[in-house]
Amino acid sequence: MATNKKWLASADRLTARIPSAVPAYQRIQSAIRKRIDSGQLHPGDPVPSERDLAKIHHVSLMTARHALASLEREGLVERRRGIGTFVAPPKIHFNKLMSYTEQMAARSLTAGAKVLFAKIVDSENEAAARLSLPPTSSLLKFERLRHAAGEPFALETCYLNAAEFPGLLDAPIGRVSLFAILERDFHVELGYADEEVDATAADPRIAELLAIPRREPLLRIRQVIYSAKGKAILYVLGFYRSDRHNLVIRRFR
Repeated sequence: MATNKKWLASADRLTARIPSAVPAYQRIQSAIRKRIDSGQLHPGDPVPSERDLAKIHHVSLMTARHALASLEREGLVERRRGIGTFVAPPKIHFNKLMSYTEQMAARSLTAGAKVLFAKIVDSENEAAARLSLPPTSSLLKFERLRHAAGEPFALETCYLNAAEFPGLLDAPIGRVSLFAILERDFHVELGYADEEVDATAADPRIAELLAIPRREPLLRIRQVIYSAKGKAILYVLGFYRSDRHNLVIRRFR
């Protein structure tokens, strides 16, 4: 009962600032979204039921149900049958060329990374080919465990031409976005990426690093990132937890 009273007071303050011309279900969505974005609600916190939302916002049960269903499609909440509705863990939407740091910032989270490997290698033939380089070219290889909200999200391995980026091994890529370092320190203007996406299963090492069961489904993305001038700059092989990532694609005819 106390929780409902808090929600009622909060909802009244939030909806008072939303124009009345906005459909009722969108006003409910906006009120919940603002509480999530402001940090008042965290992943795993319960969200009022359809019945409670209907009473709080003075709408029909169908309108409240529509609001929660839309938020669920967006990945902001998750409904557990027979239990209730909860704030969903943050998810990444791959519909724009953004660094991991930028993706996390878009969800009001601070990205982090643990560097597992950072060396120059000369026997990564596939990576060299992806970068349009001879097979035995010297490449910078960075493997990082990406995390946010206190849990691992992805395992990413990045390759770059070692000859073009002297000193990059000494860069603080565990704390700073690699995109930002390339743009700021090497004056690279990143333009676009070509990606190959498929599904795979977590092998024992990846499962342990990502804290998931062995053979758990993963989203595997091979990404070649180009400069604005069309030159291959970066090859990234990433394994992403399928329960934390959404692939959003817009198609035009």
